[in-house]
Amino acid sequence: MVATSEEAVTSVPQEPGVTEHPSSAEVLTAHTEGAAAAESRCIVCAGPLDESVGELFDTRFGIDGSYEARRCSRCGLEQLSPLPTTAEIKRLYESYYNFSGEKGTLYTGLRKWFFSSPLFRLWVRLDGDTAFHTRRGKGRLLDIGCNEGRGLQIYARNGFQVEGLELNERATAVARDAGFTVYTDALEDFIPATPYDVAVLSNVLEHALDPKAMLSSVRRLLQPKGQVWITCPNSRSWLRARFGPSWINWHVPFHIVHFSPQSLKHLLAKTGFTRVEIHQITPALWVASSLIARVFARRGKPTRQLRNPWLVFGLVLLARALLFPVFYFGNRLGRGDCLVAVAGWATDVPGSQDGTAVRS
Repeated sequence: MVATSEEAVTSVPQEPGVTEHPSSAEVLTAHTEGAAAAESRCIVCAGPLDESVGELFDTRFGIDGSYEARRCSRCGLEQLSPLPTTAEIKRLYESYYNFSGEKGTLYTGLRKWFFSSPLFRLWVRLDGDTAFHTRRGKGRLLDIGCNEGRGLQIYARNGFQVEGLELNERATAVARDAGFTVYTDALEDFIPATPYDVAVLSNVLEHALDPKAMLSSVRRLLQPKGQVWITCPNSRSWLRARFGPSWINWHVPFHIVHFSPQSLKHLLAKTGFTRVEIHQITPALWVASSLIARVFARRGKPTRQLRNPWLVFGLVLLARALLFPVFYFGNRLGRGDCLVAVAGWATDVPGSQDGTAVRS
């Protein structure tokens, strides 16, 4: 997990990491009146909210509860309702998400082999890079929500001087055992000895209870010409329209906010980031996962088929082979399933430390 909310979510959903979980009533407790009042306003701009999509449920872990997405009429951001509290989020992540120390299973063995093989690098280039694993460069890079350090290994191999930020102590221990420097500070409290050239938020920002505060904290960690690299689901995705409540990226109650290209660019601008570039991809894995959720997901039950490597891999290949024209045109028309954003920040924006403009 990282700072305000999360961990860097992996593309493949995970099963619960413990054998006993808190009850749904314990995990998803009733909100206070103050929290309910705050929930009627956008968590970024305090604008009024309208219902967008209702009757959402957890299609991965089987956590009980019914949710809806509500869209801000002012900035266009969508947010989960009801919103979990910080304490509830902590219990949810500790109980269900992500690194549980699983070792020696067929799934973990195949995953480890795949991510370290040339086949993975080829596949990422073909299917889309949701974690910036194909980017090469130099300089200091911070992977926010680095989990057990799989991404750190790849970024280091690509030429970066890497460090990680991760709240999960068990995952942190694994990354440190592999030789990486990983901090366990909350993002808002983290003060690096030297600013970073790159901060990575790979499928992380959508988990934040306060995405504006998260991006402001990230900007504080960067050098004046530094960049933040962001991937997150696209709320205007054709997959969402096609699969409805089975869209794998609803991922309630973990995905708190949902961005369109416009609302993401707006939030980046509000937090001082300029020179924003956004493009879209549609990973076949996300298509396969949505299809599995449509067929197998049931309220209150974990969708174990999402962890079947043969089923997932077969559907991934099938989707990539049969739907590549749909992927291509969907991305070009602004309906891809994943937003990939790179943004730098300038110091001549309101609230900056000085008035020096930053050039690309």
